[in-house]
Amino acid sequence: MTTAGFYPTGRTAPAPKKWQFDIRYAAPLLITAILIIGNQSFGILESWSRTLLSIVTSIACEIVCSLLVHRKFPNLASAYVSGISCGILVRSPDFWPYALVAAISILSKYVLRVDGRHLWNPSNLGISALLFLAPLTVASLGIQWGNSLHAMAVIWLLGSVIVWRLRRFHICATYIVSFLAFGVIRHFITGHTLGAEIAPITGPMYQLFIFFMITDPKSTVHGRNRQMLVAFLVAAMENVLRLTGDVHAPYYALFLVGPAANLVEILSVRRARNRERLTAAA
Repeated sequence: MTTAGFYPTGRTAPAPKKWQFDIRYAAPLLITAILIIGNQSFGILESWSRTLLSIVTSIACEIVCSLLVHRKFPNLASAYVSGISCGILVRSPDFWPYALVAAISILSKYVLRVDGRHLWNPSNLGISALLFLAPLTVASLGIQWGNSLHAMAVIWLLGSVIVWRLRRFHICATYIVSFLAFGVIRHFITGHTLGAEIAPITGPMYQLFIFFMITDPKSTVHGRNRQMLVAFLVAAMENVLRLTGDVHAPYYALFLVGPAANLVEILSVRRARNRERLTAAA
């Protein structure tokens, strides 16, 4: 007997559903690849235990906050990305910064909101806060990867495919082009070699910054042109900070520009809605 025999006349059995990859898990897979490739090849982690502490703290905070605020168990992909990002990017001989930066990152998602929207990228906020408040204890990942072109090629290939699928490749491209252009400007202003000014973008810290921080869907403005403008402004602010000698320029640039852009858009949307209500009432 065929499968169609179980259905009324004129109806056939539904076609089996094709398996589809959940795009929400693309970022966790990419950042895990960065972690494994980077640490196995160049030992970029301070220690596995510290990174694990950051991941566990991030996930635990996400579960507790979601249950308290939304009364439901959360999808943990975002928390995992935040935790592993903090675990890779933070450098400290102590354990407490890894737990604290993860907790700050996740709590900011539930506390620092306007009209239901995030203002800061969680990891960027947590890392920037610790770099500013505890500079003697906390540093950020620098050139430990050694800027290996082979390792970078793998990560750039994976990252580019993922952000393209997420329709956010234009953000990465705008930032990269802007960074290179400002690198040329700094070269003429400071007298440093052009290679020294543009080389940082090939390092591991920038891979996480480009693929996870500036493209975060929950903390970026809406609209392709606006997103490209903000990416350019982040690069411009970073250029100003670099000229002042700030070694944490990319983190602080996004910390300043990102929420300002989000707030401008949120207030603009709020005013538009108010005008619509007044028009409807009239």
